[in-house]
Amino acid sequence: MDFALSEQQQLMRTEVRSLARKFDWSYWRELDRTGTYPDEFFNAFAAAGWLGTVIPTAYGGSGLGVTEACIVMEEICASGAGTSGAAPIHFSMFPPMPIIQYGSEEMKRRYLPKIATGEMKLAFSVTEPNVGSDTTRLQTTAVRDGDEWVINGRKVWSSNAQQADRVLILTRTTPVAQVAKKSKGMSLFFAPMDRRAITLKLIDKMGRHAVDSNELFLDNLRVPHVDLVGQEGEGFSHIIAGLNPERIVIAAEAVGIGKAALDKAVQYAKERVVFGRPIGKNQGIQFPLAEAYARLEAAELMAFKAAWLYDQGLPCGKEANIAKLLAAEAGCDAVDHAVQTFGGFGYAREFDVERLYREIRLYKIAPVSQQMALNYIGEHVLGMPRSY
Repeated sequence: MDFALSEQQQLMRTEVRSLARKFDWSYWRELDRTGTYPDEFFNAFAAAGWLGTVIPTAYGGSGLGVTEACIVMEEICASGAGTSGAAPIHFSMFPPMPIIQYGSEEMKRRYLPKIATGEMKLAFSVTEPNVGSDTTRLQTTAVRDGDEWVINGRKVWSSNAQQADRVLILTRTTPVAQVAKKSKGMSLFFAPMDRRAITLKLIDKMGRHAVDSNELFLDNLRVPHVDLVGQEGEGFSHIIAGLNPERIVIAAEAVGIGKAALDKAVQYAKERVVFGRPIGKNQGIQFPLAEAYARLEAAELMAFKAAWLYDQGLPCGKEANIAKLLAAEAGCDAVDHAVQTFGGFGYAREFDVERLYREIRLYKIAPVSQQMALNYIGEHVLGMPRSY
């Protein structure tokens, strides 16, 4: 067993850390306050080549694995960028995964180089208001019309859509009553963000104010047949194949946010003097932070174990779900303890941990809820009857 990063991976960590920390806490505080997209941050990471981390070298990327993606995303989050910094980079790495795995050669050559350079921004649209986690019952339809498909329907929680040039959309192309298995008959499209046929409604949400989330109303959106990703009717399986790596990287992001909050809290606990002594001397302060650190370290190990398995082409569903489950809990606990360490100041925007508190909570819900991760473990690992 080898738990050490390679020399190249260590160098990656150092370079990403250095670049991410050029954008300080005040930068993210202001973008959160104004709801401004982090263009400068995104462009800096595009120029440094990090957007193409998992894109094959033949299409302008670095051709690296999920382990390296974890390193990049964890360091971004550990810098204090939170989900507002993670999301723009995340959406350049994971919507392209089905294209990398299942897209035609023409599609890869046309789009992947632009994604790798940041020229093309992406959104991802699967969830629907009346469907939630029961994806097989989605109601958005795509109907073939010659060399085009016509898409109609409604999506929700499509992040980055206000900025996106293209959106990956899961649709139903064969009615569920006509397929042998309800997961069949769905197709995936890499569609243009055509504002003549797509209406966006911005969702006013608790956190991650610098990156938009939206409802999408699709009214006769025309998509060329060449922008069908993979096989018609197999879109659900194409999406499923990308779920494990995303859960693994989300775990790394949650660990990074927890570390950022912990760093802030530890520094404050050393400097804040009450009753004539630093509050960090008090076990009531010190022990929760120490326990939070231990839990983050354990969650990080599971995330990188899952990433290693994926990169080796080995089954990793168990590890991916456990990593996401543990990291979301550990990250939330770490940020909560950080807020408590600051006391009343933890509730004030100028001390930053309240922003991380609002942002880290998302990871208990998305991209899969804690309960759905437990469902996977209960059914597929422990062999218990399906609970839903």
